[in-house]
Amino acid sequence: MLSPDQWRSLADAHQRRADALTSARRERVGKGEGHAVDDFLYEYYPTRPAQLRRWHPGVGVELADAPEHAGWRWYGSDGGVTSVDAVAFWAARGATVDFVTGLVASTLSRRTQLGCFGLHEWAMVYRDGETRHELPLRLGAAGTDEVVAANDVVCTHFDAYRFFTDNAVPLNAHALTREDQPAMEQPGCLHATMDLYKWCVKLTPAVPSALTLDCFELAAEVRRLDMAASPYDVSGFGLEAVRIETPEGKREYAARQREFTARGEVLRRRLLDACEAIRVAGRVEEPAR
Repeated sequence: MLSPDQWRSLADAHQRRADALTSARRERVGKGEGHAVDDFLYEYYPTRPAQLRRWHPGVGVELADAPEHAGWRWYGSDGGVTSVDAVAFWAARGATVDFVTGLVASTLSRRTQLGCFGLHEWAMVYRDGETRHELPLRLGAAGTDEVVAANDVVCTHFDAYRFFTDNAVPLNAHALTREDQPAMEQPGCLHATMDLYKWCVKLTPAVPSALTLDCFELAAEVRRLDMAASPYDVSGFGLEAVRIETPEGKREYAARQREFTARGEVLRRRLLDACEAIRVAGRVEEPAR
């Protein structure tokens, strides 16, 4: 159990950190401006800075004198003590907890693959008259197509693969489906690492907010590499291109991918621990017959 002074100190520190991480987004929204790189984390994973700002201790932590938390969804109070109602959360979201647990555990168990070189973004515009972002292609349409045709496309992430152009789909080494996602995810995939943030959001407030912000912060870094290695010219956003069409660019991409994999492993294990805490606290044994 945390006293009011204890949990308010933690909540205040969390809010300051969240405000620092989302300040640019909030400023852009106030001006009606967009950002083709960073807005992805708010639009593809639909969340608002205000949601990230809310501090949740996660399952198993009791808060003394916390009436504001008592009024939030999935919380319950008893005798002036407030905590996440793990039983109610499990009853409603148990299937999601099990899915995330299975997906994250299987991803952790799989060998890291570093040979994709971010070609998923290139495959999304291959031999197509349109682009997914209102940005110029760094090598032009013909140059972009040449890079895709000259390299092996080995994407393992369904939510990237599903945006491939019709011409690019047969080039991928794997015919991916949603059902096969747990069998195909691997820890070197940038999008699988970014998705750790998505799973934390889906399991809010039962996972600790500190984990959610850690995953958000890593996802923001991964997203910048994702776009720096893409076919788009992102120099206007202060990003230097990772030229994966060259041997030097491939080495740089793989090195940074390896670093993100190591950091993602730590977060995956923490997320598994959080899921196990939900499962243990949320399950109610059926009475003996």
